[in-house]
Amino acid sequence: MTGIDWEEPFCGEGNNCFRIGTDGEGNAYIAVAGQEDRYLTDSREALRALIQDIKAGKADHLL
Repeated sequence: MTGIDWEEPFCGEGNNCFRIGTDGEGNAYIAVAGQEDRYLTDSREALRALIQDIKAGKADHLL
């Protein structure tokens, strides 16, 4: 597997910190900061769609 290039952690309220990463094969990763060995992965397009939906408020009912 190709190495994952992790971005700096994104921390919301209450110190919920996440990291987003990508690899050279077009995959995207998201993990809790400090637990990068336990990540979710999908295509970059799928991660982009997830982030756009969250920004649009489509996941507010989960909060």
